[in-house]
Amino acid sequence: MSHKLISLNPDLKRLRDEGYNIEIRETHLLVKDIPYVDCNRTIQKGVLVSPLTLAGDKTSPPNTHVVHFDGAHPCNADGTEIKPLIHQAITSNLGKDLTIQRSFSHKPAAGYPDHYSKMSTYAAIISHQAQALDSSVTAQTYPPFEEETDSSVFMYLDTATSRAGIGNVTAKLAMGRVGIIGLGGSGSYILDLVAKTPVKEIGLYDGDKFSSHNAFRSPGAHPIEKLREEPLKVEYYKEQYSKLHRNIVAHPCFIHESNTELLDGLNFVFVCVDSGPARKIIVDKLESAKIPFIDVGMGINLVDNNLIGQLRVTRALTQIGSK
Repeated sequence: MSHKLISLNPDLKRLRDEGYNIEIRETHLLVKDIPYVDCNRTIQKGVLVSPLTLAGDKTSPPNTHVVHFDGAHPCNADGTEIKPLIHQAITSNLGKDLTIQRSFSHKPAAGYPDHYSKMSTYAAIISHQAQALDSSVTAQTYPPFEEETDSSVFMYLDTATSRAGIGNVTAKLAMGRVGIIGLGGSGSYILDLVAKTPVKEIGLYDGDKFSSHNAFRSPGAHPIEKLREEPLKVEYYKEQYSKLHRNIVAHPCFIHESNTELLDGLNFVFVCVDSGPARKIIVDKLESAKIPFIDVGMGINLVDNNLIGQLRVTRALTQIGSK
């Protein structure tokens, strides 16, 4: 996805074309090999890090003028700190081996119109002092770019995570296979949430059709044309959420004693069925296979012209792996 994203956006492509060693990681833009002077007047190399601001696969003007840095605080050629850059010194893990030690603040009057302007400005301020000691050093190293295999489970970058700076926490959800059994008023909302996490695969299990009443108890707005087609729930939800998550597998059936093997290999399961006998079959299978699960249910009743509701959540957790 990185090379494609870079090619689609003039500001990112300009950084690459002008020789900057750039990478997109955890929805952050990295500019590596930035030469800087440390407090001992020794030339080191650091990494500028900025969250990407995107509209789909197109970049937007950066949402902050602040930039992060992986390295010591850059100094002037005489070894004194470049004080106008000072913003905050704090070590933070942004996820996927992406660590920063500090942030800088340099804001032009009109702000930064694009990511090229932002990153090249910071690179120039920092590397200028290193070039005063050694004119041969440069941030524009023209590195070779390797072909990449897109391993992301998402169809586009998760900039909500990078914007909040919680990549290291989000990574904890990158487990293997998650199953959702039952896609009614509970399961459909669980799918909506799970599809926005980096789980490797989401299995959907339900034998019902998607009908008008489902449209009023599930997330999103569903077109009447789809309701007329009477699609199976699992196929309909796979179509909808595959626009966001790449690995959604539809199982158009109910789970019963003769097909519980469909649950083999799952790493976590949400049980969202309203049938007691079916729930027992599923729970017995999950417990025997030592698959952790959460069983949820709700009930709404009309009593004296008032709605009374009950919510039930049962969890059975073993050690969760990330196969």
